[in-house]
Amino acid sequence: MATADLSRPVSRRTLLHGLGTAGVLGALAALTGCGVPAAYVQPGDRGAPDRSAADRTLTFANWPLYIDVDDDNPARRPTLDAFTRRTGIDVRYTEEINDNDEFFGKISPSLINHQETGRDLVVISDWMAARFVRLGWVQEMDRSKQPHVAAELDPQLRSPAFDEGRLHSVPWQSGITGIAYNRKKLGREIRSTNDLWADDLHGRITLLSGLDEAFALLMQGNGADVTRWTADDFDTMCEQVERQKRRGQIRRFTGNDYIKDLATGDVVACQAYSGDVIQLQADSADIEFVVPEEGAELWAESLLIPNLARHKSNAEALIDYYYEPEVAAELASWVNYVCPVPAARDVLASSKDKDSAALAEDPLIFPDDAMRSRLAIARDITSDEREDYAKRWDAIVGL
Repeated sequence: MATADLSRPVSRRTLLHGLGTAGVLGALAALTGCGVPAAYVQPGDRGAPDRSAADRTLTFANWPLYIDVDDDNPARRPTLDAFTRRTGIDVRYTEEINDNDEFFGKISPSLINHQETGRDLVVISDWMAARFVRLGWVQEMDRSKQPHVAAELDPQLRSPAFDEGRLHSVPWQSGITGIAYNRKKLGREIRSTNDLWADDLHGRITLLSGLDEAFALLMQGNGADVTRWTADDFDTMCEQVERQKRRGQIRRFTGNDYIKDLATGDVVACQAYSGDVIQLQADSADIEFVVPEEGAELWAESLLIPNLARHKSNAEALIDYYYEPEVAAELASWVNYVCPVPAARDVLASSKDKDSAALAEDPLIFPDDAMRSRLAIARDITSDEREDYAKRWDAIVGL
């Protein structure tokens, strides 16, 4: 069992997420035309001879700033180093994923042509993971080799619509898309998504530009059940945003640059990710994050093993290692997103380091029951829906 060093300061600022859908659609359309094989890969064609026993290595592709690092030597990653010492498995860790669509374009030619990607483990947002699962581009994991995943995975994340039973994916970190606001500048609380449309916020709010990132919270504000939303729910949401854009309520649509807008006071309220707000709160006690009364989206970015990965067992071992509560606690103390291992809370709570112990009480890392009751995992946009929905949303946003 790894011993967590919880004395390090928090050091993660998010670089999430992919913003568009046109790149994905274009890449897939190009690959499936002109004599190229159909995109879907049958279950029997996904695996390859596993070299794990003889070759104690593993290639792991992740986002930047999404793992613990050593203060004195940023090239060192303590939890990965501890895994290598324990297992003898050397992890080649790359921070090559900066955008879901971009990464899709990078590895999809190999997957569609039944070739190795050169990666044994990747982390992508669940809306993109849904596409990989539907296309048959990832392998089913052997849970008998992952007892900690089976025992410790947050029950609320266990069975998303795109991967029932989490057979092909395991959350790396989770998060909440809610509302951030400057309470001092606003002079009141925000409790509802509909508060964004109030007159005193005219021209002072931003929404996320990515369809997959934006739609769920806005639908929830209209009372939709996002676990089973419909075309009518989508139309209602789009009409609402179009109306608010015409009246000048929305300052602009953003990627992660909403962080700067909120920090500088250029906007007073915005759609936001929970982990970003934790970082903003370190610099300003005036910044608040709210899960609206109508609900907010709980999302995850998940670990997947691509087809034909040559070190599947090694990858499964690494995934299970990160579900040991002590290891999950060390990771959580750095990345500051919702920890998918609830038992890590007790590890942090018992820490002698005050900052680490305080994280155990932060509902944006370990949501309490009241907050959880308002969180939902949205049904993803299907391939049949995506082209029309993306076209309409991009026209609103101005992409």
